[in-house]
Amino acid sequence: MPGPYATVQDLGRPGYGHLGVPRSGAADAPSLRLANRLVGNPEGAAGIELTFGGACLRFTSGAWAAVTGAPCPVELRAGEPSATGLRAGEPPATELPSTGLPSTGLPSIELRAGELPSAGLPGAGLPGGAGREDLLPGGPGSRVRAVGPYAPVWVPAGGELRVGTPPTGLRTYVAVRGGVDTPLVMGSRSTDSLSGLGPPPLRPGTLLPVGPTGALSPITVDAAPPTAPPPEVLRILPGPRDDWFVPGALAALCAGPYQVSQDSNRVGVRLDGARLERARDGELPSEGMVAGALQVPPDGLPIVFLADHPPTGGYPVIAVLVSADLAGAAQLRPGDRVRFRLGRGAATSL
Repeated sequence: MPGPYATVQDLGRPGYGHLGVPRSGAADAPSLRLANRLVGNPEGAAGIELTFGGACLRFTSGAWAAVTGAPCPVELRAGEPSATGLRAGEPPATELPSTGLPSTGLPSIELRAGELPSAGLPGAGLPGGAGREDLLPGGPGSRVRAVGPYAPVWVPAGGELRVGTPPTGLRTYVAVRGGVDTPLVMGSRSTDSLSGLGPPPLRPGTLLPVGPTGALSPITVDAAPPTAPPPEVLRILPGPRDDWFVPGALAALCAGPYQVSQDSNRVGVRLDGARLERARDGELPSEGMVAGALQVPPDGLPIVFLADHPPTGGYPVIAVLVSADLAGAAQLRPGDRVRFRLGRGAATSL
């Protein structure tokens, strides 16, 4: 069972903006890179991006996995593998749901319904892949144990990795050794919510194939430190269209907190707060857009573009996030409050 919104993501499909194709890819790319490194994958291997957590992943064959990004309680439940390596009770169909791949019995992950772990589960959310089964009902040897994020964990054949809801942050990443092996579309396996390229959003019953592991390097990392919580301040650089706004608009942008709107998605973080007044009427001819651009539509409320942003846009961009803060912006959830601060060397633009 995937959570409210779950997709396959890698590092995207750069180089097609001139064709109107967004880059897409993981919204929090550093978290996906880290998850892949933890299981010995290339950093660009495809994994699963969960929005607000909430996933039950059944492994038809044993595999190493790692969970990073927004910290979630994670639970490992032992199980029995099906005889065919496919879903129990299902014959070897000619096609797998949502992937279009032939059923070959290769290692795969099935998304299924099931009870998700609670944030109050003893040992849940602790770094380290060894788990804390001594704290769980039944003690050592229990078929259910909490496992820590930010560390590789072995999931046996038929086992289930259950990911709960993060108390902070928005997007959580699950990497599997070998990578999720859905078909490449324009050089990427990423789901693009804007253009519709790539596999559709995941749903219960989806079976995701896992790539080969024979040529991968050994796993050499036991655990990694958790990433920082979502930021309270995002750094920006002015322009390129700050001259479209009244004097003091940048100061207003940086003066008070904005609240993340419930209408935010992978295209952008929509914000509620001080409205930015324009000095010019009309709209710009469409021009290129980048991830991190703060585009201001006619209502004056800025939108921070994320991974699935359109390649072009006609609303003026008052500022652009410092690239190092883009991953933090992708972890902002509805209701979070955030401030903007001009980056070093930009104070004179006020």
